Formats: sequence, structure tokens, C-alpha cells
Amino acid sequence: QVTPAESGGRSVQSGGSLRLSCAASGYTGSRDSMGWFRQAPGKEREGVAGILRDGRTKYADSVAGRFTISQDSAQNTLYLEMNSLKPEDTAMYYCAAGSSMSYWYLLLTTNYNYWGQGTQVTVSS
Repeated sequence: QVTPAESGGRSVQSGGSLRLSCAASGYTGSRDSMGWFRQAPGKEREGVAGILRDGRTKYADSVAGRFTISQDSAQNTLYLEMNSLKPEDTAMYYCAAGSSMSYWYLLLTTNYNYWGQGTQVTVSS
């Protein structure tokens, strides 16, 4: 059992930066893949960034070059560094954990078994 818990979301102006954190305690075998997802009102949840236990990362085209996912295995913490934020980045951001080691599925919701409650990011123009 893994219990992700996100933090760090807040309101920020366009062009600004934020760092989201996700504390993910629990059985390490259930955290072979970790991901960040977001969901805006009226839209489906979409994959933003994912990382495997071996360090390989994958990003959505919409955030590549602006967002960076990283993990501190010793602290059981996942991060999402977000730069050059845009109003279209406004959404609830979720952290997820899964036991798959498939790189190609990192941005798919079906890859993950455990989800946090989300943290709100609002970017104003």
C-alpha cells in the first residue's frame, strides 16, 4: 500500500515557477513508477511527467522543457519543478505511484495503482 500526498500548489502569475512535492510512503515495490498528472475543470486527467525507479523520465509535449520531474528515494519524495508557467497549466495536480517498469506507459492513468488527493495550481495572466 502506498499513500501519496501532494503539496506545494498555489496561485502564481504567468511566467512564474513552482515546485510540487509528493510524499509517498509505503512498500517500495509499489513505487517502481511515479507520475504527475493534472486535471482542469471539464477536462480529462492527463499525464504530465513520469519517472521510473531507474531514473528514466517522460514528459508530455505541452510541458517538455519547462517542467522537471525528480525523486529522492531516500526521502520517499517525488518532485515536479515547474517553470515558465502558463495560464493553461492551471489544474489540480495529482501524484501517482505504480509497480510497472514500462517507460511507454508512464503518462497513462492506467499505469498507476495509488493516487493522492491533489494540489491546486492556478496561473494567472
